Amino acid sequence: MNPTPFAVDTPAKRLLFHTVRVETQMADGGAGTGTAFVVEHVHARGRTRFVVTNRHLVDDVVQGALVFPLAGADGQPVLGSRFEVRIDEFGDAWHRHPDDTVDLAVLPLEPLLVAAQQQGATLYVEPIASDRIADAPALARLDALEEVWFVGYPSGVWDGVNALPILRRGTTATPPAVDFEGQPQFLIDAAVYPGSSGSPVFVRAADGSGLWLAGVVAAVFFREESLQLSPAPVPASTGLQATGAEMIDLGLVIKAQAVREALQDYLRRWRA
Repeated sequence: MNPTPFAVDTPAKRLLFHTVRVETQMADGGAGTGTAFVVEHVHARGRTRFVVTNRHLVDDVVQGALVFPLAGADGQPVLGSRFEVRIDEFGDAWHRHPDDTVDLAVLPLEPLLVAAQQQGATLYVEPIASDRIADAPALARLDALEEVWFVGYPSGVWDGVNALPILRRGTTATPPAVDFEGQPQFLIDAAVYPGSSGSPVFVRAADGSGLWLAGVVAAVFFREESLQLSPAPVPASTGLQATGAEMIDLGLVIKAQAVREALQDYLRRWRA
């Protein structure tokens, strides 16, 4: 079957191409699947594009790949096309958020594009502009209950024929402006599964200014045998075995401002 042209001409269609599929090989021989997304950050020296995901998704990974669609001659993505950028010493390639408690890591995109170009492949990327990252004032304008959208590869599921991620939606479960448990995070009422690690979470502003990146999925709440509830990082999709534990459809989301912090820390350290 020939690849299908696809026009990315609406906000909803753009959501499909913000993400990148992450495929990993662990030191113990296990394999996993997770989610990353692309951000274009404007700074004093210009613009730099980054891939963003959870640090727990890249820690202890010995080899990994980021899967991108290819761009057609018209500059649009070609459905069904895919190109794997393989990265040896995958875990070492990522820059972690400066606060060890913040589950985020970033990777400059440009070397990946160059590597693909050297192999004759032009990758299609649809970055999230850094001016769409919701800061504290933007979150303060949101109500306690808002509809959210997130994109990724839950349980490793995607449209394998067309190489498209899965779009999902839910609602905020705690007010986005309030730091849940005193940390820069909030909860969403949504079905979050292994493979959703690193999924970008969006909310539509009531003032008509469009979609904002509100945060990044990092953990899911489990009900233990003792009937206690506890959050745990959303692992890569590896066939999770959670004996005695049940996911209760509450996802923990790192506030989007932490993404900006990670990008700025990289630029300060490496002068990209």
